[in-house]
Amino acid sequence: MMSIYQHITTSISEGKKLLAVLIDPDKMKLNNVSNFISKMNTSIATHVFVGGSEVNEGLTEALVLEIKKHTNLPVILFPGDVIQITDKADGILFLSLISGRNPDYLIGKQVEAVSKLATTNLEIIPTGYLLIENGKETAVQRVSETKPIQRKDIKTIKDTAKAGELLGMKLIYLEAGSGATHPIDPHIISEVKQQLNIPLIVGGGIRSLSEIELAYKAGADLVVIGTAFEEDDTFFKALQRVPN
Repeated sequence: MMSIYQHITTSISEGKKLLAVLIDPDKMKLNNVSNFISKMNTSIATHVFVGGSEVNEGLTEALVLEIKKHTNLPVILFPGDVIQITDKADGILFLSLISGRNPDYLIGKQVEAVSKLATTNLEIIPTGYLLIENGKETAVQRVSETKPIQRKDIKTIKDTAKAGELLGMKLIYLEAGSGATHPIDPHIISEVKQQLNIPLIVGGGIRSLSEIELAYKAGADLVVIGTAFEEDDTFFKALQRVPN
């Protein structure tokens, strides 16, 4: 059976673009999951990410179990903290916040997670995580106590992403942050993509089909949508699959 990461790289080699729906356990009520996922299943979504910057213990596992009742898409943890790790998911983005200089989020939380991960069968995908300034303070910035890289500092963004690859990361994730006022600029995506030989994920502030398409055109291999669905789950209608 193909691993999650193999599926991502194979899809990219075949020219396919991927879309992840990010569900925050702190914002999604369990009794709303069935309806939400049924809409998602008719869309072009290829992955489900589960996680948030500030989530109470136990919520993530309960949400993952409920999601998996209603979809066959891979469910991947996108954790803001070690307490969000659950073996009920299929995989985990093992994040290092390489845009910041807080050792807790560069390596500290990762060391703390090892003993929990050792008791799971989660597919662990090392991911370099870059927070890019978007005009407002985000939850990631507040919780991690790190500053995002300025949008205009494209050289630092490119060099940081490439450093993540050279350190052995399997994915690079450019993040504007939950509730961002605007998405990552296509020029930044393009510049970063040209530096990389590994898949590029882009998320934060994307609220329309046209913004998704701009991110793809600029070089994003996988786009992540979260806030747009939290605000209006009818957005799935714009992302419905075309019948074969």
